[in-house]
Amino acid sequence: MAATGKYGTAPSLADLEAIASEAFVTIPRALSQHIDDVAIHVTDFPDDETMEAMELESPFDILGLYVGVSLNRKSLSDTPSDIDRIYLYRRPILDYWCETGEDLYHLVRHVLIHEIGHHFGFSDDDMDRIEANPG
Repeated sequence: MAATGKYGTAPSLADLEAIASEAFVTIPRALSQHIDDVAIHVTDFPDDETMEAMELESPFDILGLYVGVSLNRKSLSDTPSDIDRIYLYRRPILDYWCETGEDLYHLVRHVLIHEIGHHFGFSDDDMDRIEANPG
């Protein structure tokens, strides 16, 4: 697993994108079989609009976000206005990583699984079960 070694400086946006790309291919099949049209973006923090919409007190209050229409709410007659996106927020992820000492790769993978799960309308409990039983 590249990009999760010891860092002399904080991992960059490109480092987190590499980790996310690597983790994405390990997402359990129960989630991955239907996610070919979701883009993954890594940014430092959520934008002001997201902060307001999510009623966040701090930009560190969120690690990732699914933006789009979840599959349980899509209709065949829908005309998509944009592709669905998963945002990973670098600075909050790194802050959490430093506080917990959790492996960075596993943390990014966990956030991806939860955001992809939101794409399907799964609960956090559903996603925890999928993550625990990847088969």
